Amino acid sequence: MKRLIALITLLILPAFAPTITLAQDFSQGSTARSWNLEGEQPALFEARVVDLLCELTGDCPTDCGAGKRQMGLVRTADNVMILAIKNAQAAFSGAAVDMALYCNQTVEVDGLLIDNPALGARNIYMVQKVRVAGGDWAKANKFTKVWASENPEAKGKGAWFRRDPRIKALIAENGYLGLGLAVDDAFIKDWF
Repeated sequence: MKRLIALITLLILPAFAPTITLAQDFSQGSTARSWNLEGEQPALFEARVVDLLCELTGDCPTDCGAGKRQMGLVRTADNVMILAIKNAQAAFSGAAVDMALYCNQTVEVDGLLIDNPALGARNIYMVQKVRVAGGDWAKANKFTKVWASENPEAKGKGAWFRRDPRIKALIAENGYLGLGLAVDDAFIKDWF
């Protein structure tokens, strides 16, 4: 239930967020690789890594959820909260595993900032590299290795999410659409 409330909060948050003028051009010095996404801009900045649920609800485990909770960045230059939703991998994977290592620390990040009001996307960040100030850059690409070590029984070829036991269990219970098996059956029959 907490995850559902947090997800709903994150989805409606952009609708209530005031328009914010960027304090500076965060593209200066960035070496982020473009993904050719609508509204993307390379962005290099300093920020404090935060557990979003902690920031929004006060539910604050000491380890920021150990990579199981959505992470955010509170940018030092203007105190704006940025949603760190993606890492540098092309696979469908988030940034939580990479960012949890820096829980409550101030870091520098380099990646792509997405700002597209037409889509309701504001302060969405795809982390490509991260470092503690003065340290070496680390690529934000740990998700699939961590996932594989946590799910050895799901070893095999193909995309990780097609083999993930949690995803397979949810599909078995709720269907591919998440609306129940009967709705799935009708949809598949109608469309395929």
